[in-house]
Amino acid sequence: MDYHIKQVNLVNEGKISTVDVLIRNERIERIDPSFDVPFKTIEINGEGKYLFPGVIDDQVHFREPGLTHKANIYTEARAAVAGGVTSFMEMPNTIPASLTEELLEQKYAIAAQNALSNYSFFMGVSNDNAHEAIRVSQTRKNDVCGLKIFMGSSTGNMLVDNRDVLSKVFSESELLIATHCEDEARIRARVAQYTEEFGDKLTAAYHPIIRDEEACYLSSALATELAQKYNTRLHILHISTAEELALFRNDIPLQEKRITSEVCVHHLWFDADDYEKLGNKIKCNPAIKDKHHKPALLEALLDDRLDIIATDHAPHTLEEKEKPYASAPAGLPLVQHPLLMLLEFYHQGKISLAKIAQKMAHHPAICFQIKDRGFLREGYFADAALVNLNSPYTVAQENIYYKCGWSPLLGTRFSSTVEKTFVSGHLAYDNGIFFEGVKGKRLVFER
Repeated sequence: MDYHIKQVNLVNEGKISTVDVLIRNERIERIDPSFDVPFKTIEINGEGKYLFPGVIDDQVHFREPGLTHKANIYTEARAAVAGGVTSFMEMPNTIPASLTEELLEQKYAIAAQNALSNYSFFMGVSNDNAHEAIRVSQTRKNDVCGLKIFMGSSTGNMLVDNRDVLSKVFSESELLIATHCEDEARIRARVAQYTEEFGDKLTAAYHPIIRDEEACYLSSALATELAQKYNTRLHILHISTAEELALFRNDIPLQEKRITSEVCVHHLWFDADDYEKLGNKIKCNPAIKDKHHKPALLEALLDDRLDIIATDHAPHTLEEKEKPYASAPAGLPLVQHPLLMLLEFYHQGKISLAKIAQKMAHHPAICFQIKDRGFLREGYFADAALVNLNSPYTVAQENIYYKCGWSPLLGTRFSSTVEKTFVSGHLAYDNGIFFEGVKGKRLVFER
């Protein structure tokens, strides 16, 4: 179907302009102040509303294969679309982990059949598969988003702590390397220390004390050191501390950076005071930390030391989260709500609409070199979210679309609503109704 969105406020490339937009044959065919269309279209009244480029989330865990009691590609991609997220890049720590090209392609096959949004998948790196990871980085540059290295433990068994392996991958990879940075030796020592001292009295409130600022900084510093040594294209995920910000620069354009970074919505939204109410529900790695980090992270986002906003969507069942702290898994579901969260910051005067579009769509597209997405431009794929800034939306049990069925944002009243989401020109979501007859597309990269 073709769509003519009339007199909408287009948020794109640093400015807001009132325009008509024609969506035809999967792409944006025309953007102009006003025009008539000589053929049949579905007209959408955009007056007073805002059209954002679709959010590109470069860090999600959709749990398929092997962990589908928590989530799967179908349910989580659907939830993403409800929140204006039109493309995702999914992490390799599934069961089995995506440590071979064959296993990686199996995930792409699942997504082709089931994902309502566009998709790409990271190739995982372990202590044992460096050769294959490097080969994929050299032969699949244009259809794999990157390599993922856990330089600190996380879900799954993918910790890379062999310095020789790290050096080999950093020196030979021709793809972007995304890293989870926490110093495993420090964390293990602190787990042992606090377990001995407090035993089963440990709660989620100790999580940012155990997985502290130094653990993050030591690992991020090592990653940047290796990247500088080998001129690696490095992207450090989910920066959570003010201390790490000194590792990043903002004096050159994003296109020229060899080391980039992201901040996740939960590290901007929550702080250590929230453990009292939410406990294990906000237990995640890296940990949500003291409140003084939030303004520092936001400032770095605004001044371009931090390049991208992501979610690190990592669902677990409520039953798993209700276990004692030591055995409760880390991660929280977020992919349905990142745009609403950032729009709330806009309403609070903390960030502009143009900056939101930049950090959630433009910059991921630039950072990963995604072809024809991330901007509202003629000729580009029509990935877009139509937002009403003045229509409140409350997160309620009936409108949470994650398979796990819960959200740490339950009961939150947002000031804005995502009304419609277009994925490659297909109206995939419209005010609570999904249209699932057309699936998303595999992301293509220009490298």
